Amino acid sequence: MSAASSATADAAPKRPFDPSLADPSPPSKLQQSSQPDISPAEKLESAAVGDGASGAESEAMCGARISRAQRYLVAVEYAGTHFSGSQQQPDKRTVVGVLEDSGVHALSNVCHVDVQRISKRKPGEVLPPHDPGVVKRAVNHFLHKNEGDIMVTDVRCVAPDFHARYKALERTYHYRVLCGPERPSIFEKNSVWHIPEDLNIQDMKKACNILVGHHDFSSFRAIGCQAKSPVKTLDELTVTEVFPFMFFPSGLERSEMESPDGSLVYSGPSLTGPSGEGSDASSTTSGKSACESGQEFGKRLRHRCFVVTARAQSFLYHQVRLMVGLLKAVGTGDRTIADVERIMDAKTVTAVPPMAPACGLYLANVKYDPIV
Repeated sequence: MSAASSATADAAPKRPFDPSLADPSPPSKLQQSSQPDISPAEKLESAAVGDGASGAESEAMCGARISRAQRYLVAVEYAGTHFSGSQQQPDKRTVVGVLEDSGVHALSNVCHVDVQRISKRKPGEVLPPHDPGVVKRAVNHFLHKNEGDIMVTDVRCVAPDFHARYKALERTYHYRVLCGPERPSIFEKNSVWHIPEDLNIQDMKKACNILVGHHDFSSFRAIGCQAKSPVKTLDELTVTEVFPFMFFPSGLERSEMESPDGSLVYSGPSLTGPSGEGSDASSTTSGKSACESGQEFGKRLRHRCFVVTARAQSFLYHQVRLMVGLLKAVGTGDRTIADVERIMDAKTVTAVPPMAPACGLYLANVKYDPIV
């Protein structure tokens, strides 16, 4: 079986795969294809390792040597909390190992896999390939027997030379932030970055405008990045306030929660700080207890929730998390707009504030040309 993931940002460095640690018994309905001249380490390629035509050509040649195998394009979603990345590692549970970086989640990550269907009754006889729906159901059956934190969401048949990584037109990441003095819900603990301070969203948006475009992103290139060039085109970087999905106010329609300009309106009394952004009284740092503010017993204080969206054809290693770390520093006032330009010009990762934790990052979408 040959597999390659499409993710390019925040993925773990490549490590060799130890076949001795793999389950020796193949699934009963889907059998891996194999060739004696292709080692597992060559056939399992992480999306974060290298970029360029040479890798794509090598993968295409590898697929050509696996005769009569069907190549499938597979979309997966997973909660990355208990994974040590997407690349196969000898002693850790990874996304590739059960099917970006440790702790990063995916709403839709994509990989390709070559599967050869072998007859049980006549060993060595190659049968017509499985229907994509059969592959999806079979793989999910085995995935859900374990932790259940990864699931195949779509499967398509593609050409033998189709490469999930090199054929991708663009990738979109979301980063979730909760701000407010109270600790977030335990259900949010591993899925969001909690920031106790309030954030100046207007300044964060100005910083986004500086970062968008065609630049040398060396200041957002972590040590260990294997990309050939730090020059990238960032098509989108935005900050949007959304309602926390965990404690959505009941009894209110979405239209009642938005002002004409699209900003969010909370049901409780709001305060406007010097930065100009509205804030729910329950999420400010006034220091009042729940009793003093007249809050109903047992009701949690609501945080403000923001989503940073980054879209580009590809990203450098840890680029998204480093950019979010800088935006957070601008939002709290630890860095200024002028500092953003200075950091860009410095072209060294030592100039940027600490990067955001992995728990808030989601690979949201990988876009391709239409696939029939």
